[in-house]
Amino acid sequence: EFAKGTEGSTANITPSFTQFSNSPIIIKDKYSISGSDTAQIGWVEVATEAGTSGFLWYLKAEGETRLRFEDYLEMSVVEGELADAAGGFATNQALVPGFSATINGKGTEGLFAAIEDRGNVYTNADSGGTGAGSGIAEFDVILKQLDTQGAIEENMLFLDRDTNLAFDDMLANISSGSNGGTAYGLFENSEEMALNLGFSGFRRGSYDFYKTDWKYLNDISTRGGMDDIDGVLIPAGTSTVYDQILGSNIRRPFLHVRYRASQADDRRMKSWITGSVGGAATSDLDAMEVHFLSERCLCVQAANNFVLFTSSPVV
Repeated sequence: EFAKGTEGSTANITPSFTQFSNSPIIIKDKYSISGSDTAQIGWVEVATEAGTSGFLWYLKAEGETRLRFEDYLEMSVVEGELADAAGGFATNQALVPGFSATINGKGTEGLFAAIEDRGNVYTNADSGGTGAGSGIAEFDVILKQLDTQGAIEENMLFLDRDTNLAFDDMLANISSGSNGGTAYGLFENSEEMALNLGFSGFRRGSYDFYKTDWKYLNDISTRGGMDDIDGVLIPAGTSTVYDQILGSNIRRPFLHVRYRASQADDRRMKSWITGSVGGAATSDLDAMEVHFLSERCLCVQAANNFVLFTSSPVV
């Protein structure tokens, strides 16, 4: 309020903003086979992870190297960590080609690290508590936290097997007709047909949730044997951000991968052959070398709307 006959306001409101950034990392791999081995033909009948089958030769090993490299690309943006001055990489970076005591590695912030730093972490959430409403009451705590953030209506739940089943139990416990297993299912729950005792989605409050198993958390070769992360909640849709390179506003998914690219070079996924074997004639090396390279990072926009479910405090 201002008194009569006074001058205008002398106060000035200056908006502030917080800028987040992430650094791409360079990932490399290589497959090599000598000229002598390529000339010693030995056909093997195989079935690859890519779904192909038949009789292959050394290309079988090259294909597996490519698949392993693609796994590295995905895991790097999920498990990536920024290099800590006191961490293991900083201590041993001199052993990595290209780094030294004066050339430091920066690392990259992956999905889990971004949520731990800027998002919401819930430990030992009892979503499958026994008794009607016991699990949903704890889940409502998460909803109230989302209300204080962006309150994004549609969200995806990527869960491990135990947590996914716990959500099914939670939803079954609050279903008024679930006694006898007839409140939900397949083929109208006919007694002569199969029952579908799972839920693919639900609505609570003003939010829609769609859930699915995340193989990465179940497979024993990845995180299936670690039992420290139970799942993640990721908002669906897009948000508008300003792109400094393009100089304009663009719409991007809340979770997306950025990579270095220009008219001269696209580093999203590069592959080339060197040596003097297998059709290549780039050097006098009596071998064929297949090189793989990518330079990328993960962008987690509005991380305050993400939720990480853990079984124990993440170290």
